[in-house]
Amino acid sequence: MTKLESIKSKVSQAEDFARKIWLAGLGAYAKSYDEVQGKADELSAEASKVFEDLVAKGETVEAETKDKFKAKADDLKVSERVAEVREKLGMNSKGTSEKIDELSAKIDALADTVAKLSAK
Repeated sequence: MTKLESIKSKVSQAEDFARKIWLAGLGAYAKSYDEVQGKADELSAEASKVFEDLVAKGETVEAETKDKFKAKADDLKVSERVAEVREKLGMNSKGTSEKIDELSAKIDALADTVAKLSAK
């Protein structure tokens, strides 16, 4: 083998080795990319599940809150109606207990009168 052939052989071996280094680097990149892509897919699926769980929990809380507000609104409507009736009956003014005492006394007097009349 001549010196020129020896040099060409070594250059060819160096080119093969450089190509193998290049391919190993490319393979490492591809393998890393695949692993990262797999992890990203897992995280995406997990994030979707967590998001759906949060949405479901939010729907539950919203429904409970609406029920509580509806019950409170119904209570307020009843309270407003009671206040309206009390106002019409004059029970919101001062002296309501005096009026009730006065009416009770009149009823007692009427009951006594009826009792006396029926005794005759």
